[in-house]
Formats: sequence, C-alpha cells, structure tokens
Amino acid sequence: MNRSIAVRGLGTLVLCVAAAGCASIAPVPYSEMASSAYMAPDKSDASGRVPYRYSTPVDWRTYSKVILDPVVIYRGRDHQFGDMSGKDKATLAAYMQNCFADRLRGRFVLVREPGPNTLRIRLTLTGAVANTPVLGTLSRFDLAGAVYNGVQAARDGEGTMTGSVVYGVEIFDATTSRLLSAYVTKQYPAAYDIKATTGALAAATAGLDEGADALMAQLN
Repeated sequence: MNRSIAVRGLGTLVLCVAAAGCASIAPVPYSEMASSAYMAPDKSDASGRVPYRYSTPVDWRTYSKVILDPVVIYRGRDHQFGDMSGKDKATLAAYMQNCFADRLRGRFVLVREPGPNTLRIRLTLTGAVANTPVLGTLSRFDLAGAVYNGVQAARDGEGTMTGSVVYGVEIFDATTSRLLSAYVTKQYPAAYDIKATTGALAAATAGLDEGADALMAQLN
C-alpha cells in the first residue's frame, strides 16, 4: 500500500468515526448518585458539557474551607466506562483526587472535619473513554481529519478518536449537609490539543484538568 492510498484510507476512517460518533458518550443523571433526583436539564449550558444540574442561590465567598471526599468510582448499571479496566479507572480516580485538591487549595483551606464556613465536595467518576492509539494523533494531520477537527475546535467540540471523562460533582454545606449544587459533566481536551492524544488516558486526564478549572470558576 503506497502512502497516498494510506492517507486516503485514514481520511475515510476519520470521516466514518466522526459521523458515527462511535467513541462518544453522553452523560446521564446517574441513578445511583444521591443528587440525581434533584438534577434537571441545564438549558443554559450551550456547550453541552454540563447537561444536568441542580443549583441553589449561594454566596460562595462566605466559604473559606473545604472537605474533599475521596473520589468515588461509580458502580451503577448506567456507568459509562465500557470495557475500561479497573486499573485505568483507579488511575483516573487518583489523578482526579490530586487534580481537584490542587485547584481547591488555591482558594480554600482543605480540612477533614465539618465546621463553620466549610463546604464538602463529593466527586463521582461515572465514565471515561480512552484515546484511540496512534490514529487519534494522526487524524489531526490527515486532510479529512484536519477539516473535521477544525470545525470541532471552533465549536468547542470533541476531536476525532479522542477520549473523554464524565463525572458528577455534589457540593454540600459541611455543617448542615444541605445540598448546594450538583451537576454531571463531560470533559475533554481541545480538538487540537495534540499532547492529549498521546497515551490512552491523556485526553481523560486533560478533561479532568479542565473540569477542575470549571469548578473553581463556579466557586470563585
């Protein structure tokens, strides 16, 4: 097979994957999350990254401390891990714990016991998709892939053959245990983040970085 045929073949493959969305997953209000009964479609979220949310009026500036519970790996039947290994799930959960703790530490004092002016945050990892080896990177340079990924980049959409992560966030007042905010979200890297295409979990971890930043934007 010569190079031109190989390139055309990759382009066709990319278009098929883009059209079918075979690796894409869409978050649901996961039935075994405690806050699922409270969440409703978030019509204000044009990006589609946060399709379900529950919120109450909160002045986040009144909170200066936070308890970050250990990340929960979701076991419900409506999980979206596919055939991802237990080892990869544990890797993502550990990364998520450290990533969110680092971001929170820039705004709050991390504590272990409830008290005044303290939030409790529970993170539930509900699903993930790994990168497609090699082809995920090559599709950024293939002609057909470049066109599709260019469109996706402009609309903040997912790139071809790239992984993603889905999870739930529940935020409570630590003293009263009152639910203040909850949402489920899907996060993924920018369509032309080449670094996030190299390594099976690179896109999912990049998505967690973006998700942690989004949470901090809400709490600031």
